[in-house]
Amino acid sequence: MNRSHIPSVIQALIAALLFGASAPLAKLLLGEVEPIPLAAFLYLGSGIGLFGVKLFQRMNQKGLDSEAQIKKPDYLWLAGAIIAGGIAAPITLLFSLQNTPAATASLLLSFEGVATTLIAFFAFKESISHRAWWAIALITLASIFLSVNPNAEWGVSLGALGIIAACVLWGIDNNFTRNISAKDPITIVTIKGLGAGSFSLGMALVLGKQLPAWEVVLGALILGSLSYGASIVLFIHAMRGIGAARTSALFSSAPLAGMILSFLVFREFPGWVFILALPLMVTGTLFLVSEEHEHDHVHEMTIHEHAHIHDDGHHDHDHGGISIKKHSHVHKHNKLAHAHHHMPDLHHRHTHSSES
Repeated sequence: MNRSHIPSVIQALIAALLFGASAPLAKLLLGEVEPIPLAAFLYLGSGIGLFGVKLFQRMNQKGLDSEAQIKKPDYLWLAGAIIAGGIAAPITLLFSLQNTPAATASLLLSFEGVATTLIAFFAFKESISHRAWWAIALITLASIFLSVNPNAEWGVSLGALGIIAACVLWGIDNNFTRNISAKDPITIVTIKGLGAGSFSLGMALVLGKQLPAWEVVLGALILGSLSYGASIVLFIHAMRGIGAARTSALFSSAPLAGMILSFLVFREFPGWVFILALPLMVTGTLFLVSEEHEHDHVHEMTIHEHAHIHDDGHHDHDHGGISIKKHSHVHKHNKLAHAHHHMPDLHHRHTHSSES
């Protein structure tokens, strides 16, 4: 993988680590709080934590904005992301966790990457190589293994299916968010967290759900600020560099953190299905990390706004001779044809007649 994409890969993997810890820790909290209030406090935690970060940035900001701000056309995508990924997905997940072992749930969350990739390919025409398809196939196969329950009447665990449904909803969320990933990720996740958390909390109160003790609320807020807040910000940064499909595939390594915590906290040791699924998911992740992609391609003339620097090969405009670090403003790209290693980032979202 080209060196310029290494930061995006690292961001995706750290995001996966933070999110992977959420399933076993949330299952631990479910002993003290019902699913809907817990979903509310997890997302409120992400929104409140990042709102504090944003205030700190504003107090220390000088000169041009380092990130593009959200504009009116972006709010439709953001609203869809909040409904799918901020409200429906976490509530579905937390109800499903009640009947699913934490280690199995953590590994099943890898299906989010598969769902994101399929939606990116079919709905948003993001390019996917043969290597990426092999990664998707391996992760899907592992998810199928984990969904089968030979002791159930119909052979399928409803809890596992619920987790997969939550992953599909998060896949929709990821693709909606990908369309506004050029904008300030902290603002995006702050709005998502406060919006989704407030809605879920209101739902809990209307349904008469009992709110937990203050220490449980505090634990949920802290967990949400890291596993949902910081994790999603890093996820958005990674999508800028390597696209939604590849970021999500790398994000599928999240279960590794969840696995370790599940074994330590719940003493849940893996069965034969779990042991069979793990190497498939690891192999799929490695396929993505070692991917190469280069060909002749054309950049059409584009006018847009996003955070950028002036030595990345795509931003050669100047500011009156003044040297400026990372910043954001509306700028124009002239038509350009060239060949170099690239991913479906902000400047390479072209389609391919055939993938290799």
